[in-house]
Amino acid sequence: MKTLKELVRKNIWSLAPYSSARNEYSGKVARVFLDANENPYNKPLNRYPDPLQTDLKAEISKIKGVAEENIFLGNGSDEAIDLVYRVFCEPGKDNVVAIEPTYGMYKVCADINDVEYRKVLLNDRYQFNADELLEACDDSTKVIWLCSPNNPTGNNLLREEIEKVLHNFHGIVVVDEAYSDFSAAKTFRSEIRQYPNMIVLNTLSKAWGCAAIRLGMAFASEEIIKIFNKVKYPYNVSLPTQQHALEAMKRKFEVEEWIRRLLDERTRLMQAVALLPICEKVYPSDANFFLVKVTDAQSIYNYLVEKGIIVRNRSRIELCNNCLRITVGTKSENTELLSALRQY
Repeated sequence: MKTLKELVRKNIWSLAPYSSARNEYSGKVARVFLDANENPYNKPLNRYPDPLQTDLKAEISKIKGVAEENIFLGNGSDEAIDLVYRVFCEPGKDNVVAIEPTYGMYKVCADINDVEYRKVLLNDRYQFNADELLEACDDSTKVIWLCSPNNPTGNNLLREEIEKVLHNFHGIVVVDEAYSDFSAAKTFRSEIRQYPNMIVLNTLSKAWGCAAIRLGMAFASEEIIKIFNKVKYPYNVSLPTQQHALEAMKRKFEVEEWIRRLLDERTRLMQAVALLPICEKVYPSDANFFLVKVTDAQSIYNYLVEKGIIVRNRSRIELCNNCLRITVGTKSENTELLSALRQY
C-alpha cells in the first residue's frame, strides 16, 4: 500500500489540531477546574467530557479485543464514515469505490464532501468479485467501502474476496461490521495489525440496543486513529453517551442473551415468511434483519403501515426491486407482523 502520508490529504497531515482545555493537563490529578470557562454549578453536566473517552475505551478494549490505542469513538458510525472522507479524500479530485447495494451513508458522505462515488454491482447472490472492484479503481481512488454483513442484503461478504482487496489495493479499505455480532463469521477487527490499510467500523446501535446514545467505533492502526483524533471535533462524544455506554458494557451477558433470542426469532420469521403467498424469495441473512422479495412491495408496505407495522421498502435500490427489509423484533412483534401478512 501507499504510505499513510501519501494517502492523507496534505492539509490534514500538517494540521495543527485544536488543543482543548482537558487535553493540556492530561495525566495530572486536578481538583479545581478554572480553565475551560465552565459554569461551576450543575454538576456533572457543567463539565466538558473526556475528549478521548479514556475510561470507555478501556472497557471496549476488553470486550472487543482491540488495544485502546487502536480505537476511535464517534457520534455514531456516521462520524467515522465522514472522517474517512475528510482525512483521505481531496474534494473534486479523488474518488472512492463501493459495492452496490450497500449502506447509503457512504454515498451521502461522498456527495457532501464532493468526492466521486463509484458503484460496483453485486451478483445475483449479493456477492462481489474483488477483481471487478479493483478494476473500478484508478490512481485517484483513495477508499474502498465494504459492509459485511451487508445492509440491506443481510449476508456476509466472502472473506477471501475481502482479503484479496486488502492485499491488492494501495489505499484505505473500510470494512463496516455493524452487524457482526449476529454473524458466526470471524471479524476483521482482530486483524488490524495485519492490515495497516484497513479501518473496521462497529457500533453500539445494533446488538447492544443503544441506538439512542449514538456511539460508533472505528478500529485501525494507531497512526490512523491519531489522525482521526486530530481532525474530529474536540468533545465529539457527550458525557451522557459515555456514561450510558459504560453501563451497557456491564450487560455483556444480557446482550448475548438478546442476540440468541433474535437469532432464534430470525429463523422462525424467515421460515414463516417464506411460506406466504406474497413471498417470492427470502434471502440468506447474517444480521438482525433479512431481505425478502415479494409480489408488490409498495402495496404490502402501505398495508402494513395502515396496520401500524413499519418495515423498509428497498425497491428503489439497485438489485432490490420489490424487496422489503424486515428487522427481527420481539417474539410478539414478529407474530403480529406474520398475522398481518397472512391476512393481506
